[in-house]
Amino acid sequence: MASKRRSSNGGHMLKPVPLDQDVYTLALERTAYVFDQFDHVVVSFSGGKDSTAVLQVALEVAHSHPRFARHLPLRTVFFDEEAIPYETEQYVRRISQRDDVALEWYCLPVRHRNACSRTEPYWWPWAPEARDKWCRPLPPEAITELAGFPTWPPMDRLSIPNLNGLLVPAHLGNVAMLMGIRAQESPNRRRAVKLHKVDNFIIKFDEGTSQGNVYKAYPIYDWMTSDVWTAPALHGWDYNRAYDLMEMAGVSAFSQRCSPAFGEEPIQRLDTYAKCFPDVWAMMAERLPGVGAALRYARTELYGFGTRPEKPAGLPWSEFLALYASKHGDLTRRQVTNRLRTEIRRHYRKTTHPILENTPHPLTGVSYKFLLPLAMRGDLKERRQAYKLLDNEPGTGLPTVGIWRRYAEELTQILAAGRFHELGHPGDPPADPWALLPDYARQEV
Repeated sequence: MASKRRSSNGGHMLKPVPLDQDVYTLALERTAYVFDQFDHVVVSFSGGKDSTAVLQVALEVAHSHPRFARHLPLRTVFFDEEAIPYETEQYVRRISQRDDVALEWYCLPVRHRNACSRTEPYWWPWAPEARDKWCRPLPPEAITELAGFPTWPPMDRLSIPNLNGLLVPAHLGNVAMLMGIRAQESPNRRRAVKLHKVDNFIIKFDEGTSQGNVYKAYPIYDWMTSDVWTAPALHGWDYNRAYDLMEMAGVSAFSQRCSPAFGEEPIQRLDTYAKCFPDVWAMMAERLPGVGAALRYARTELYGFGTRPEKPAGLPWSEFLALYASKHGDLTRRQVTNRLRTEIRRHYRKTTHPILENTPHPLTGVSYKFLLPLAMRGDLKERRQAYKLLDNEPGTGLPTVGIWRRYAEELTQILAAGRFHELGHPGDPPADPWALLPDYARQEV
């Protein structure tokens, strides 16, 4: 493995810091540390490329020394999400047949996001009430019941993170769940890694049914996509052949995913399923309301992507956001509204400056350009974060002079056009927008 890095703090982002060790060796060391420190270890396995790397690293460590033998066969948990390629099912089956893996194949109606529809915002794989619409036949290995998991009514069903505590009750002692979370994937995943700790990749998990004994461990958090694919080539690992089909279809390695494509961000790749996995796509198209529309328009204004809708002149931004928030169904309207309020309050707790239409505020990253897609499509998992729009001077953590300049220029234009009231700012308009800049930026400008 050629890559040599470890994530560390760099202002708002986690930036790579070169090390003498390669990422594969570091992953082995982290996993060995987990095996030593915890009473039990569980691999969270999806059949994807990242969880494949975690599983294979864990198996190598488990076989590397007699003290790790207590973890064999390695407990591995797979949540079958129904709307997945048959190639994933076949791959998971091959893994389950290994003598050193004890795989639990759960087919439960867990709660998932359906971003294809505003009126029916959730769906439940393997829901018994939707048996005639299942995307695939129930696998023979399926575990369909879990003590403590509510099956009725549907809205009481738990999400996968919230049911993890049911898998590892307190009598097992402290349990680590090895997960294929990588910092490269998203800003939220970069933030998941705690800094300035020896075990910075281990996070206590207290959500849902957890009884305080569950920890998440990210042994490959600093791997890049190239590392994830270099490792199977070097070590001869088995892998999910669904990736071969996506590769042949021209899907970039970074964009290849095998999970269901009904979420807020994943719906942009519904066409990948239609092209690469026509057998399962034929059932996906009928499985949920709104799938057909999402296939055609997921990357358009209708779903909050691409070109933004124009706000009518004179209409305050608060009313424009409320208009789109009101289009959501009863189950999500309040969540969407609360998220918008939270982002606006967070901004005004940090600064008294107005929120502008296009330029993210240099201290908070908030703008109406950021808030409008939240109102349109929801972002119920809070994957979109304003802070990632910030542009800081390297090594200082301070916003660049350029972003302060753009902020002052746009505010000047809004004041000149007499549109300050549309911003919904609670105070009076500033006499001089350039006076809002901090000293270092104002002096340079």
